[in-house]
Amino acid sequence: MRDAMRDAEVGDDVCEEDPTVNRLQELAARMIGKDASLFVPSGTFANQCAIGVLIRPGDEVIVSETAHLVEHEAGAAAALSGAHVRAVTPTRRSYLTAEDVAPRLRIFEDVHCPRTGLVVLENALSDGTVMPVEEMSRVRALAAAHRVPVHLDGARLFNAALALGVDVREICAQADTVAFCLSKGLGAPVGSLLSGTAEFVRQARRRRKIMGGGMRQAGVLAAPGIVALTDGLARLEEDHRLARLLARRLAGIPGVVLDLASVQTNMVYCHLRGQGKSEEELVRFLEQRHILVYPPSTWGIRFVTSLEVDEEGVEAAVGAVADYLTS
Repeated sequence: MRDAMRDAEVGDDVCEEDPTVNRLQELAARMIGKDASLFVPSGTFANQCAIGVLIRPGDEVIVSETAHLVEHEAGAAAALSGAHVRAVTPTRRSYLTAEDVAPRLRIFEDVHCPRTGLVVLENALSDGTVMPVEEMSRVRALAAAHRVPVHLDGARLFNAALALGVDVREICAQADTVAFCLSKGLGAPVGSLLSGTAEFVRQARRRRKIMGGGMRQAGVLAAPGIVALTDGLARLEEDHRLARLLARRLAGIPGVVLDLASVQTNMVYCHLRGQGKSEEELVRFLEQRHILVYPPSTWGIRFVTSLEVDEEGVEAAVGAVADYLTS
């Protein structure tokens, strides 16, 4: 990826003249089955750019209460687009079903209520699980019947496709617009793609400019994204295998509690129980061993396998957790 950055042919992307960015955008659109794509700085940027195009201020966005849009985007939908976010608690799984969405659709004319402007889905989800294509299709059909667009936050889109055993285009066909990251499971240093119809991307390009996302000679950033999409996909299966290995090994440590069935992609969440030990202290203990994990959340401590993690690294993490619990 560093070699690709060094050798990248560049131009002015704000004027659509960067050949490397153009190649990345064309490749991404073709891979996921959309008409066009736009290179943007981050996943948050992609989601917020989509919202800015698809709704008008005061419109309501229906989304899971655990979605990245709600938990990790600093209230940007309200700050940037004037969106009224309706965070819904999923009733059956970690993803929203058509039954969850249906009673929240405001499809009638009432001056007292916000208008439903958008439904946002995730796949893969923030807890590392995936949403079946059939469930996505039911939400899409419901929304389409009421002329409400669906946006897919597919930050780990290709992880989801691998876990579900489907072509990525099957997932993307269930949404009008799609965002996916190059910098998560695919291992690029920066960037996301926002995809949809050619007209949507035309409007998103203008919205990107308004949001300060015009990056000029951005080919040096797009080049590793091309490497990620051409070479990085083969790595994902190994990441998933290592996540399952990590989960099984952690589950064998007394005091560690996790749900093996929930390990569907490259994320493992676990809790500590009955040892009188602190999850926050475990995170600090692991950091001293040069093992970085996210601090505790609703789902527990998050471990992620990726390009820089091998089987030796998995065993090192397992050993460090065992050492903490027996210290």
